[in-house]
Amino acid sequence: MKHPDELVARVATIELLLLDVDGVLTDGSVLYADDGTELKRFHVRDGSGLKLWRAAGKRAAILSGRRSVAVDRRAAELGIAPVVQGCDDKLAGLARVLAQTGVAPERVCAMGDDLPDVPLLRRCGLAISVADGCVEARAAAHFVTTAPGGRGAVREAIEWLLRASGRWDELTARYTG
Repeated sequence: MKHPDELVARVATIELLLLDVDGVLTDGSVLYADDGTELKRFHVRDGSGLKLWRAAGKRAAILSGRRSVAVDRRAAELGIAPVVQGCDDKLAGLARVLAQTGVAPERVCAMGDDLPDVPLLRRCGLAISVADGCVEARAAAHFVTTAPGGRGAVREAIEWLLRASGRWDELTARYTG
């Protein structure tokens, strides 16, 4: 996989991966159990990718327009913090994340899929959309995954970032020998 020099330079500065939930970490479906509990399905390879990301010394955060207990649980399992939910204004949410982490926006890689994510994608140093993101999100992205949201797109993005920064082989050596 080849990366243009400008993109490689951008990737090298990234400290924080900022993820939307519905349509990125999930396939965007909203499922309700009979008791009203909201259910979400997360892809296990996205989780293993996030563990590799953290092993590289990087951080991840979540910024979602909706609220879900399942998101808090998954974030805790993966060591993702901060988690900002119920935030319709993604730029205001970004400001909260930046204040909590001390990371500059140009050192953030944002990953989104829909119109509310577009201002965020344009504001951060690097932007990624999932394959099934809306036209506007894909147009705002520096990289578009081949995987749709909730089906390994986060893992694909992390692999792309780590390969572009020359860290993938080092971080996966324990698995590949």
